[in-house]
Amino acid sequence: MLSGRRLDLLDPSPLDIEIEDIAHGLARVARWNGQTRGAHIYSVAQHALFVECIARQREPNLDRRLRLAVLLHDSPEYVIGDMITPFKAVIGDSYRAVEARLHVAVRLRFGLPPALPKEVKRLIKAADRSAAYLEATRLAGFDAAEARRFFGRPPALAPALERDYLDPWPANRVEARFLKRFRELAAE
Repeated sequence: MLSGRRLDLLDPSPLDIEIEDIAHGLARVARWNGQTRGAHIYSVAQHALFVECIARQREPNLDRRLRLAVLLHDSPEYVIGDMITPFKAVIGDSYRAVEARLHVAVRLRFGLPPALPKEVKRLIKAADRSAAYLEATRLAGFDAAEARRFFGRPPALAPALERDYLDPWPANRVEARFLKRFRELAAE
């Protein structure tokens, strides 16, 4: 990692995880395999910010630690990249095992429970699917019917919110916004 940390993917230690490495990596990992509209990639970091925003709207009283867990829901991708769901299914249990170990290490590093409560997992999944629907239709060339088949119904969000989060940001901007939001949640 740029911080100088070395992370063992098979046995990750929370002591080897730095938020700056996560923010830097996720800001440079492309969602949708880079097949999106815009002058910049649509990054996993921008997606994570969008998912946290959607989750916050759905559950405004959610504890800040759990909002932090929502922000970090794709954090393993800072080292293993983002793979499309069908490919993850082909790889199978090996991928899921590495991803799960990384999730636990990240959560422990930032004072979160190693396993999230079921209701938080459901909230993350719902917010993630809502974000994916909008990303698919606004950025990745899906029509509405195709997106509904994969991601369910479109969410109702303010147009200004959609415009902000669905306009791909440059890597340095998304990295800074991710770190800022992390610090806001960690300091509450």
